[in-house]
Amino acid sequence: MKLFSIIFVAYVLLLSRSASATDTHPNIVVILCDDLGRGDYSGFGTKDISTPNIDRIAHEGITFTNFYANSCVCAPSRASLMTGKYPDRVGVPGVIRGESENNWGWLSPQARLLPDVLKVNGYQSVIIGKWHLGFESPNLPNDRGFDEFKGFLGDMMDSYTTHLRNGQNYMRHNRETINPEGHATDLFTQWACDYLDQNTASQKPFFMYLAYNAPHEPIQPPKVWLDRVKARSPGITDKRARMVALIEHLDSGIGKVLERLDALNLTQNTLVIFTSDNGGVLKYGGYNGPWRGDKQHMFEGGLRVPGCARWPGRIAPGSFTERRTLTMDIFATVCEVSHTQTPVGIDGVSFLPTLLGGYDANYDRQLYFCRREGTDIYGGKTIEALISGDWKIIQDSPFAPIELYNIKTDPLETKDLAKVYPDITKKLAKALRVNIQRGGQVPWQKPDN
Repeated sequence: MKLFSIIFVAYVLLLSRSASATDTHPNIVVILCDDLGRGDYSGFGTKDISTPNIDRIAHEGITFTNFYANSCVCAPSRASLMTGKYPDRVGVPGVIRGESENNWGWLSPQARLLPDVLKVNGYQSVIIGKWHLGFESPNLPNDRGFDEFKGFLGDMMDSYTTHLRNGQNYMRHNRETINPEGHATDLFTQWACDYLDQNTASQKPFFMYLAYNAPHEPIQPPKVWLDRVKARSPGITDKRARMVALIEHLDSGIGKVLERLDALNLTQNTLVIFTSDNGGVLKYGGYNGPWRGDKQHMFEGGLRVPGCARWPGRIAPGSFTERRTLTMDIFATVCEVSHTQTPVGIDGVSFLPTLLGGYDANYDRQLYFCRREGTDIYGGKTIEALISGDWKIIQDSPFAPIELYNIKTDPLETKDLAKVYPDITKKLAKALRVNIQRGGQVPWQKPDN
């Protein structure tokens, strides 16, 4: 009897230690979509689209009504997610491309990425899908802290089924070039599920960065999904139907990942964060809600994105927050959630207090946005925006004057007040220049050898 008691007590202690470790080191899944508009999921209230799985994350957790991407294009936002800093402070003010004459970013070797930071706490890190932060060492995923990479290196695919970009194959499993068959959304979903299956046996906490390329162009939904949308919505335009079908196919993939978490009993101990890298593209049928503009522009439609998070038992289901949140805040949040020391000097701020229903004093901080680009439209120069309180200044073209909007009274940015309030414009322009100067300290081109 005494031996039984000793064994029982030891078993209880083991369980308590396991539970304690689990609470301290939860799993983290960040799902990032590519060009998903602020209004392009049914939980937003959009009637012509059905996204029960994206909606599930929101219904079982919290919705951010003011989630902003760090830039109006993809690579800068991804750099911010991975580093917790404004993109120009890590050398990625614009889109990284394989053609040197049209490349506008180079990830700084000094920037420390999230998977590397998490290693000190024993986390295994995987990226499935789109990388878009470099095509060669030292800026490949496995160089920058990821234990596993299965996806593609580039900015986009010219086809969801051939996976090529300008005739080049950028699909990789770690450092090995691969040539898988199938629609990219299906591949990334399956690879994410496979990873969950494999990692369960190791019992180590994991960080999964699931970076879908949908619904980025080309708008190529599987035929069965397009037929389904057209059958239920006879009056829908072909352009809109294709976008809706591509997103609904994406949503189905997200659902499979959530179901796999359920099947493996990982749901309760996994924080899931869902968002997009920038606003949707209107000319391809994307929907950004009522806000002005779209991808590539500093108006709200280009910067506002869906944002929601789920963590059963920690986040109150069906909750909402108006906290202004940026992509780079995910970095600090993951660090705090995992009890990992947050690196000194990052710009992001943890929203864990918001997730847990507490007060967040950083709601009204200044937010800075930038984008550098080539072509005759930009000439290699930058466009910027800065939000401070209710005010927002924008220079949406490097050759245009600064505009001023009150986004509380005029959230759709219909009336430029720069000439009405010149003092406010001057004050915010000065603050914007400070951010531009900080970004200018970091090279955004690879130095000549």
